[in-house]
Amino acid sequence: MARPKGNVGIKVKTVAENRRARFEYFIEHVVEAGIALAGSEVKALRTGQGSIAEAYAEVKDGQVWLVNCNIPVFANANHFNHEPKRPRRLLLHEREIGKMGGAVQRQGMTLIPLSIYFNDRGRAKVELALGKGKQLHDKRETMKDRDWKRDQARIMRDRG
Repeated sequence: MARPKGNVGIKVKTVAENRRARFEYFIEHVVEAGIALAGSEVKALRTGQGSIAEAYAEVKDGQVWLVNCNIPVFANANHFNHEPKRPRRLLLHEREIGKMGGAVQRQGMTLIPLSIYFNDRGRAKVELALGKGKQLHDKRETMKDRDWKRDQARIMRDRG
């Protein structure tokens, strides 16, 4: 039976996470995408290396590309190594690509990678989100809410 669209699968091993993304953007829709990698890139990711802190995705010619994602060179791959910051193709259905491309063009949204992980079948996946940028006052409100929830938990814990 096929997995419902738009849901993120089971994460077995998270390699890289973009923790700032939820602070910088209002996340609207999250989707799981496959990623086309070279062999040395997969081996580097399996060792836990990789960064998506400055990465973003863009739609070009009917395909989605992950840009500025850093997967460092795998030392044991010798001369079969890859370029660390090359654009990588994300594997999505045409309907998903159309929906995301339309949201980016019409509504001014951004495609943000939230995490790179290996699923239960051992495949590298990217958690890709459609997000709208937050203004400074929105970020302040987010910080205020986060601090209040932390204080609330501390008060509840102390009262026992």
